[in-house]
Amino acid sequence: MDAFQRARELIDAAHSADPAKSADGRPAELAYADHMEGWVARIVPGADPVLRLAARCQHLERWSVPRGSFPKDKPGYLSWRRSLYVKQSERARQLLLDAGVSADRAADAATWVSKTGLRTNPGTQALEDAAVLVFLESEIQAFAAQHSDYPREKFVDILRKTWRKMSQRAQELALGLELPPAVAALVREATGK
Repeated sequence: MDAFQRARELIDAAHSADPAKSADGRPAELAYADHMEGWVARIVPGADPVLRLAARCQHLERWSVPRGSFPKDKPGYLSWRRSLYVKQSERARQLLLDAGVSADRAADAATWVSKTGLRTNPGTQALEDAAVLVFLESEIQAFAAQHSDYPREKFVDILRKTWRKMSQRAQELALGLELPPAVAALVREATGK
């Protein structure tokens, strides 16, 4: 077995410990990893194995740091996310090293997972694009239900800010998604498209 296959097995074993389940009964983060890798493969045709592995690490063991362990305000949310980027990137790097991936390539994956160089680093941008596409395709309805107290303007503002983080290629892919009518209307309002 090569180092990349071994790394994939180690990453997926870590995901398998997620107590939350996806709609099909698998650990939720394992299902998320599959979605992330699938989108990266569409965004970057011929994506190298380390980029695909990094995509699988986007939410690596996220369940182990509950959102409730940080204050409920915006600074608390931002601190939670930053802590996840550090934890996930270091864990991804270690798993790749444990599998025999070179230190340089493991460092590349850690950079991408940590969101370092968004807009300037193609690997980081590919992961960000994939995360937004996964959110739009399969998570936005649950997010809206969880935040039903948000006014419409707040959802539009969230989508606007998210849209600006995406590459043009990802924006084109997003516009091609078959979204529920209410979500599609919010996306149109946020993007002017």
